[in-house]
Amino acid sequence: MSDELANGDAVELNDDLTGNLDDLEPGDPGPEGGIRVILADSQAIYRVGMRKVFALEDDIRVVAQAETLENLYAALQHFPTDVVLLEGHLIAGTVDAIPEFMRRAPHAKLIVQISSSDEGNTVELFRRGVRGVVPRSISPELLVRCVRKIAAGETWIDNQSISMVIDAYREQATMLTNPKSQPRLSEKELAIIACITRGMRNKEIAYQIGTTEQVVKNYLRKIYDKLGVADRLELALYCLHHKILQSQPGSSEAPFVDPGIPLRAKL
Repeated sequence: MSDELANGDAVELNDDLTGNLDDLEPGDPGPEGGIRVILADSQAIYRVGMRKVFALEDDIRVVAQAETLENLYAALQHFPTDVVLLEGHLIAGTVDAIPEFMRRAPHAKLIVQISSSDEGNTVELFRRGVRGVVPRSISPELLVRCVRKIAAGETWIDNQSISMVIDAYREQATMLTNPKSQPRLSEKELAIIACITRGMRNKEIAYQIGTTEQVVKNYLRKIYDKLGVADRLELALYCLHHKILQSQPGSSEAPFVDPGIPLRAKL
């Protein structure tokens, strides 16, 4: 790392990076090696506190701090990191934040700090690939242990979160096996599903139902969430197995997959 970073001077970043980068702070370079951590938190008092906690550990060093999601993306590009400790508030209401993080830093592991127990949010965070969910009130000792475990490739999940995840999958399993509990789909959603099972692309679907590709993408996200699937391939298989287009009111058309057209996993 350069002398400028070691002396705590401002970090110069590429002009084409988005967001306000003035608040991006370089961390203490510390000893070579060890676990490299980025602290992403909107509250300076938490960043200062966590930095002091990690400063006492020989094998953990904070390489950067960010107070916004945009700053975090810039830091990921500028500072190689092993673990990101992220305030949950920074990604609240941002559906694509975690996938975007995974795309920008596929080898980094994400820990999310939450301020209160939120069953649905906790389960969804684990489903999206977060390696650990911890409360804001976590003790310094447990936080250090959590970072080490996750850096080693493990998942950090407490007893309460385990119960939440198990209950969520039990509920999903019940829904999959009980047709009465399957979510209701609108006529537009059913029409899009019928097109998906024929291997049609978003552009072709948009033309077929008289809308835009972006609207089709938005509908697909809602359908994925309703049925608990991850992509269009899972959606087609789910519909074939559960006969969605036959069981839903208002639709009598059976799903059909054209073997000559490959299903695409992306939206």
